[in-house]
Amino acid sequence: MPDIALIETARDFNRFYTNFLGLLNKAYLDSPYTLTDARILFEIGSHDGVSATALARDLHLDPAYLSRILKRFRAEGLIETSPDPADLRSQIINVTDQGREQFEELGRRANAQIAARFDTLAIGEPEAAVRAMGTIRALLDPTAKPAPAIIRAHRAGDIGWIVQSQSRFYTEEYGWDLRFEALVAEVAGKFLANFDPALEYCWIAERGGVNVGSILVTNGGDGIAKLRLLYVDKAARGLGLGKLLVDECIRFARQKGYRELSLWTNDMLDTARAIYLKAGFRLVSEERHKMFGPEANGQNWVLTL
Repeated sequence: MPDIALIETARDFNRFYTNFLGLLNKAYLDSPYTLTDARILFEIGSHDGVSATALARDLHLDPAYLSRILKRFRAEGLIETSPDPADLRSQIINVTDQGREQFEELGRRANAQIAARFDTLAIGEPEAAVRAMGTIRALLDPTAKPAPAIIRAHRAGDIGWIVQSQSRFYTEEYGWDLRFEALVAEVAGKFLANFDPALEYCWIAERGGVNVGSILVTNGGDGIAKLRLLYVDKAARGLGLGKLLVDECIRFARQKGYRELSLWTNDMLDTARAIYLKAGFRLVSEERHKMFGPEANGQNWVLTL
């Protein structure tokens, strides 16, 4: 059995979060509905027809209790029902136009409630809270599926995240010193200060609203593009994001008419080097260095476009 202190801490968190969301209030989100009412209406509104049997099963509700709520919803004009052809004892339920309006209004109120809470937090703290929520769900919900990753252009704050995330990772993973953070900050700063969208780009990999990867293409002059600062967070390894990011760089460099794409890396970064090899890069030179403390082997790779 887990330590009793862990159990008590979990219960304390449950009490806090219940109060945080106002789940014990009789009127949920200042509406005429309870939390259970809102949850049922949300499930119906989120589906194009759902059976009463499936609702009772998925929401773990007593069928008789659910039936009373559905009867009230029908009387209020929120739902309409029809016989379930797969089970004559059940019904298929859909929201009416009025029910959809109420369902969407509850969604807006719920979003506004969370947004108001997040507005009181410091920069980066909402993302940290969402990451913690994702960890809780991944550990406790065996049916939870990770949010799909997207690749997007950088926006305000992303370059600072690149400096912070990469500096922390390489310091913790390889024992590199603060000179590496200085290098990343220099590369990132020059990218922002001299950004030429016609020839340069930054891609961010994002999952569930949280940054999990990045890569840059900068103009090296003389028809040469430089691939810089490839990074994938440990929480997103195994999803193929590194390859996707590198592929975006290659596609962009070719589209912009560069004749060559070059990069500098270190030989202990096996995963990244495997991606470069598979993409057609070739190793052109290498040398030992102590740029960031521990001795390492720097490598220059080139892809002819």
